[in-house]
Amino acid sequence: MRPIPLVDLRAQYAPLLPRIREVIDGVLESGEFILGPNVAAFEREAAGYLGTRDAIGVANGTDALVLVLDALGIGAGDEVVCPAFTFYATAEAIARRGANPVFADVDATTMNLDVEDVAARITNRTKAVLAVHLFGRPAPVAELVALGVPVVEDAAQAFGSPEVARTGVASTFSFYPTKNLFCLGDGGLVSTDDPQLAERVRMLRFHGSRDKVDFELLGYNSRLDELQAALLRIFLAELDAWVALRRDAAARYAELGLGSACDLPDDEPGHAYHLFVCRSPERDRIRSALKDAGIGSAVYYTTPLHLQPALAYLGYRRGSLPVTEQLAQDNFSVPLWAGIDATAQERVVSVVQAAAPVTS
Repeated sequence: MRPIPLVDLRAQYAPLLPRIREVIDGVLESGEFILGPNVAAFEREAAGYLGTRDAIGVANGTDALVLVLDALGIGAGDEVVCPAFTFYATAEAIARRGANPVFADVDATTMNLDVEDVAARITNRTKAVLAVHLFGRPAPVAELVALGVPVVEDAAQAFGSPEVARTGVASTFSFYPTKNLFCLGDGGLVSTDDPQLAERVRMLRFHGSRDKVDFELLGYNSRLDELQAALLRIFLAELDAWVALRRDAAARYAELGLGSACDLPDDEPGHAYHLFVCRSPERDRIRSALKDAGIGSAVYYTTPLHLQPALAYLGYRRGSLPVTEQLAQDNFSVPLWAGIDATAQERVVSVVQAAAPVTS
């Protein structure tokens, strides 16, 4: 049988190839490659889509986090609360600013920050909470904001959810090729309703300068590429349809009975389904069966951030974040992309059901 990948990116952009080639040619003909008209247009269009005052294109999602933390004045001796069940860049960006990541546990159902645990970890050194919308599912940002600390939304996996970029002081996005809104390379974005914060991020992305003459800040070289911005403009117009297809596919897994063999992610209106992440104590057996059947799968954050070697200086020990550590042991994802067909999903469900005991 034909293999089923975890993600089929080409299946999403192949119908757009004529338009893609057209805009690539247009950029080549223009001779404008850095902070050109496509970057400016994409920033306007992205801000309009997100409903924010400003959007600033940067080189990648990690830089987006670093620039926001820098723009907020976060540095040595400060603390930023964040989850340990997320990609390394979340904590790395905090540490890069000289601040200390303070890890809070997550909710076992949503896999997003546990508000009560966050509240217990806030001190007089806490300068922000960095909330991740994990796997496309909205984090409880409004509840976190109510704790009285600025909240930055790490929305790298959640572009397309109507619930992001609404409440935090700023939101950051990644356009890495597997994301819901992707480019064919790398790229990132910062969105905010704060004009002063936006201006500071704009300066920081270009060496701390407004005009390439006077340099007011110690900044970075982190600019969204003009070619990638041109492609993102095409893909942004498709995003709502793509997210709808992802949601359809997620619903189909439930209808096909995948939940009889493993725990499925709960659906909610704002879930953008960047990934379809399930849970099972039989994870390794299930993944082995999927591999034997030529079906892609993946696991995430098997070494949570609080146990990563580079962050050992923070002093966390195994057992300090029990929900996070359990999730690291039993999560796995199955194939999902915008347009995956029902036949492929039926094969996935059949293999998982055969590999794991039926739970209901």
